[in-house]
Amino acid sequence: MAEPTRRSFLMASALGVSAGWVAANWPGIFEARVLAARAAAGEPVEFSFFSKEQAAEIDAMASQIIPADETPGAHEARCVYFIDRALTTFLRESQPVYTEGLQELAAKTKEMFPGAEKFSALAPQQQVQLLTAMEHTRFFAEVRRDTIMGMLAPPSHGGNHDQAGWKLIGYEDTLKFTPPFGYYDTGSD
Repeated sequence: MAEPTRRSFLMASALGVSAGWVAANWPGIFEARVLAARAAAGEPVEFSFFSKEQAAEIDAMASQIIPADETPGAHEARCVYFIDRALTTFLRESQPVYTEGLQELAAKTKEMFPGAEKFSALAPQQQVQLLTAMEHTRFFAEVRRDTIMGMLAPPSHGGNHDQAGWKLIGYEDTLKFTPPFGYYDTGSD
C-alpha cells in the first residue's frame, strides 16, 4: 500500500471540510439555488430579509462599492439578492448590523443632505461623499465584504448574475484544467 502524500492528505481534508460545509449549509444553498433559478427565468423575486426600500438602499451602496463602467458592477450582478439570501442563511448573525446600519445610513443622509429622503435618491457624488464619511463603520465594512462576496460567489447563490464578477477577474467556470497545476504536481518532493 502506497504511503500517503501531502497532496492526497490535502485532497482528503478538503473533501471532508467541503462535505461538512455543504451538509451544514444545505438548506440555505438549496433555497439560494431555487431563488437564482426563479430570477434567471425572469420571475419577480421577493426579498426575505430586506424590504423593497431597504434593498434599494443596499443596492445603491453596493453600486458605489463596485460601480459599473465598461463592465457590469454590483447592481448588474444583482449583489443585493446575494446579500439578502446570506442574511437569512449563513450570515444571520449580521442581521442586527444591517438593521442598525440602515438606520444610521438614513440619519447620516438627513444630517449631511437636509431635505434628502433617502440615500438611494442622492446624486452619485453625494453617495460617495456620504459613504466616505461612513467607511470606518462596521456596517460599511460588512456591506463591502458582502458586496464583494456577491460579486464573486457562484450565480446559484443569488448574486454574480451572468457571471459578471467571474468575467471581471477572468475566472473560467470549468473543471477542464490541464496538469500540472503547480510545481507540487510534478511528482518530485
